[in-house]
Amino acid sequence: MRSKKYTGYMYISPWIIGFLVFTVAPLVFAFYVGLTEWDTFNKPKYVGFDNYLNLMKDEDFQKALWVTIRFAIISVPLGIATSLLIAILVNTKVKGVYFFRTALYLPAIVSGVSISLLWKWILDTDFGLINLLLSKIGIAPLGWLTEGSLVMPSYLMMVFWGAGGGMLTYLAGLQDIPGHLYEAADIDGANAFQKFKHITLTMLTPVIFYNLIMGIVGAMRKFGDAYIIGGADNEGRFYMIYLYENAFKFFKMGYATAMAWILFVIIMLLTLMAFKSSSAWVYYESEAKPKKRKGR
Repeated sequence: MRSKKYTGYMYISPWIIGFLVFTVAPLVFAFYVGLTEWDTFNKPKYVGFDNYLNLMKDEDFQKALWVTIRFAIISVPLGIATSLLIAILVNTKVKGVYFFRTALYLPAIVSGVSISLLWKWILDTDFGLINLLLSKIGIAPLGWLTEGSLVMPSYLMMVFWGAGGGMLTYLAGLQDIPGHLYEAADIDGANAFQKFKHITLTMLTPVIFYNLIMGIVGAMRKFGDAYIIGGADNEGRFYMIYLYENAFKFFKMGYATAMAWILFVIIMLLTLMAFKSSSAWVYYESEAKPKKRKGR
C-alpha cells in the first residue's frame, strides 16, 4: 500500500511542483512586494503597510475605484439583460437564424484592440459615426470622450456590442429547458409573461449566476478598451488603468502590487456575496428532486 501511495505522489508531482512554482511562489512574492517600495531597478525597501495606508488617502485611487464600481453596477445587469434578450430572440426555428447567431457572436471573438479602435472612431467628436447620425436629425456633435459626463455612457454603449458573448450560454440554457414544462403551463392557462417568469427565468438562474460572477470579475478588471479609448476628467481611468500606470509608468511596483491585492479582496468579497445570495434565487433542478420516504 505504501509503495502505491508513493507511486501516486510521483504521478501528481509535476502538477504539485508547477502549482508551487507558478502559483504559490508568485503569490508569496507579490504579498512581499506589496509591503515594499520598489522601482524594479533597485533593491526593494520594506515599508510595511504604508502602501495600503497611502492608497486610502490617494484621491486618484479613490476616483479610479469609484469609476470602476459605477461601471460594474450598471454594466453587469445591463450585459446580463441584453445577452438574455438576444438569446431569446435567436432561440427560434426560423430561416437564417444561424446567420444571426454567428453575426451577433462575432464581436466576442474579434481582437479587443480592433474593437477599441473601432469604438474610438465611432465615438469621435468630429468624425465619429454616432455624431454623424445625430447631425442628420439636427443634433449638434457631442463630446462622447471629451466631456466627463458622457464618458461613462460611452463605455456602457460598448456593453451592448459585446452582449453576443454571453448569448451562447443563455442559448444553451434555453435549449436545455424541458418542453413539457411549457406544455403543462399551457394546459394550466399561463400567459407568455407567466411562462417566462416562472419557467424560463427560473430554469436559467444557474446560467444567470455564472454570467453574474464572470461579469463582476470582468467589470472590476476592465483594462483593454479603456487603455486605448481613455476619457476626459479621468472618467475613463478605471482601476486597472491606474494600477498599470503605477507599475509601468511611475515604476511604483510596491504601490501597484498593493492595489492588486485590494482588487483581489474586493472581487473575492463580491463573489462570496453572490454565492451567499445564490441559495435564495438560484434554482438547481437536481436539488429539487423529492426525497424518498423510508420504508418505500
